[in-house]
Amino acid sequence: MFGLKGTKCTPVMRGLILWALLTNIMLSVYLSIYLLCHYINRGYQEDTCPLSMAELSKKNVTTHFERSKSQSEECSPAVNIMFMKTHKTASSTILNILFRFGEKHKLKFAFPDGRNDFFYPSAFMCSQVKDYRPGECFNIVCNHMRFDRQEVAKLLPPDAMYITILRDPVDLFESSFHYYHRAVPLTWRINGENKLEEFLNNPQIYYSAEAYNSFYLRNLLFFDLGFDNNVEADDSRVMRDIHNLSKHFDLVLIAEYFEESLILLKDTLCWTMEDIIYFKLNARKSSSVSRLTPEFRAKALEWNGADWRLYQHFNATFWAKIERYGRERMKKEVNELRRRNAEMKAICIEGGNAVEAQKIQNNRFLPWQPVGESSILGYNMKKDIAPKFRTVCEKMLTPEIQYLTDLGVSLWLTRLWGWIKDTIFTV
Repeated sequence: MFGLKGTKCTPVMRGLILWALLTNIMLSVYLSIYLLCHYINRGYQEDTCPLSMAELSKKNVTTHFERSKSQSEECSPAVNIMFMKTHKTASSTILNILFRFGEKHKLKFAFPDGRNDFFYPSAFMCSQVKDYRPGECFNIVCNHMRFDRQEVAKLLPPDAMYITILRDPVDLFESSFHYYHRAVPLTWRINGENKLEEFLNNPQIYYSAEAYNSFYLRNLLFFDLGFDNNVEADDSRVMRDIHNLSKHFDLVLIAEYFEESLILLKDTLCWTMEDIIYFKLNARKSSSVSRLTPEFRAKALEWNGADWRLYQHFNATFWAKIERYGRERMKKEVNELRRRNAEMKAICIEGGNAVEAQKIQNNRFLPWQPVGESSILGYNMKKDIAPKFRTVCEKMLTPEIQYLTDLGVSLWLTRLWGWIKDTIFTV
């Protein structure tokens, strides 16, 4: 295996072999359940969410809103939303905002069954939705998937807003490489202290398009959005795919300008400032971040060329939206969002900042960690919070896995994998 024949089987090697075997078992379980669900649903005639049912659903849920007179005269809050949750883009923070909004207003989520994603990296299918029946309407779709618009559109009313978030491809690649490298066998044979730089020096040596989990190592945004992540940047399909996305997505957020993105989100959805307050979730401790030199940043951009063209295109449309919104108006709104966030931090968070996983006192607030590490930060909630703030503080601090459980999602496959991960690799 990887040219290691005849070498001594160290504890690390035994752990890696055991990890690979257990991963294959998990994949077999996932595949069996996926095929069973697909077989069960195959007999039904697939249909879209009827417009009449969508209008009735919206009429029912909007009665839960408490809006000011001025807001209700201008627009109605959007309740039908598709958030395409991309990897390593601050999307978990957006997810928490959507969970709180949907739960508060009794909206109907399309959730996966048994795990926290829609059988990623398989392409999304309606049959992956828990209790799906053809023609059934949902308000919000927001869990990780490999995007397929035609399938997603069957779940949502015609007026649904399509939203996603992108991140600078270099920073995303660095984050993905760090987070997933122990789950990608291609990286196990890279020598040296800085595996990321070694990979970027000779990516073709360590990369194979057909290898297990290889999509984490190249053009991950393109892959998440349903396209070929191995396409070269100058291939005509890249711009064709980007232009198709432009037709289907109402708003593409940019992670580097997260606050401005949330203000545009609020404006697009006709929400309030209260709806978008947030705490940053799933952040990494700074000591785990690789600081790439300009030379290696250039190599990372070249390797992720399709993602770079995607990012450039939607970064331009993002700033065009800000110009239309008004820069002074945007500055004022961002300052107000910061003020509200600081106010909630002072109310909710012990010490006011995120802490390392080992210092989190309550497992309810412990975020999911990468294999073999504990680099993701979390929070401790204050114990003396006024009763009127306790519930909102708890929800704002709750990571994805725990929040999904609160919303009634069965996560037995995710939890089984977590147990295997943490049993083999102590974090």
